[in-house]
Amino acid sequence: MDNSIKEKIKELKEKNDVVILAHYYVDGEVQEISDYVGDSFYLAKVATTVKQQTILFCGVSFMGESAKILNPQKKVIMADNTADCPMAHMVDIDRIREVRRQYDDVAVVCYVNSTAEIKAESDVCVTSSNAVTIVKKLPNRNIFFIPDNNLARFVAKQVPDKHFIFNDGFCHVHKSIHSEDVAKAKELHPEALVLAHPECTEDTLALADFIGSTSQIIDYATASPENVFIICTEMGVFFELMQKNPDKKFYSVGHRQFCPNMKKVRMEKVIEALENIDSDNYNIEYVNLDEDLRKAAEKPLSRMLELAK
Repeated sequence: MDNSIKEKIKELKEKNDVVILAHYYVDGEVQEISDYVGDSFYLAKVATTVKQQTILFCGVSFMGESAKILNPQKKVIMADNTADCPMAHMVDIDRIREVRRQYDDVAVVCYVNSTAEIKAESDVCVTSSNAVTIVKKLPNRNIFFIPDNNLARFVAKQVPDKHFIFNDGFCHVHKSIHSEDVAKAKELHPEALVLAHPECTEDTLALADFIGSTSQIIDYATASPENVFIICTEMGVFFELMQKNPDKKFYSVGHRQFCPNMKKVRMEKVIEALENIDSDNYNIEYVNLDEDLRKAAEKPLSRMLELAK
């Protein structure tokens, strides 16, 4: 990347007291100029520690909401306000309340990939990296895991003493990584280890040598003595994998490993937001939440951070 662009972004960040947080699934050039890059759990933690008063979030809407929930006194701006996560909307409040009526001893365990309204109805939030740990610590036997079905089934296998109630939600990117395509990729690269995200379907996970969150996949590939890997998650992770492992080879399963919402976050959007934060002629949309909703949604997020320690 042109050093003049990096210098311009650095100058604008310092001038406006802005920190840039980016998810691994956005474009590599955006990751390159961000202050912190990580998965959902890492970014949720980082949002509570940064000293800057404005957070520019390079990701999808639920991530910006989470940052605002945990930092009500700070300004939170999305690099692209239209970048959303379809799975975050794949459960509704009526369904949660129905399950609560059916089961006295139920914990509503909410994947962080969800709206503030859904978090507010939940008992604890989890990410793909800490879900097993947190569910094991809950006193409840009945677990209603929302919104993702595939991650729920992965967790349920690790915690067989709990009774899971499953929801119908899914990540369209991970669901489209089909086991037949993984098998074909393995035929092309028989020496490769298959690393998969637990949002993938069970038949795909059955072919994996390692299953973990985005950051866990990066850590595993980096620590492994092996040199060739088939990656079953969104393509944006390849940037960090190659940064940390320039001598290793990483292959995708197919063209479907692409989140169009994450890819809305482009460099020009980041620069445009930084240049116009204080402009009256530019429509900056800050992440705003009703205070009662924010407080209700904060409880399961804070409980997640506490239980995950």
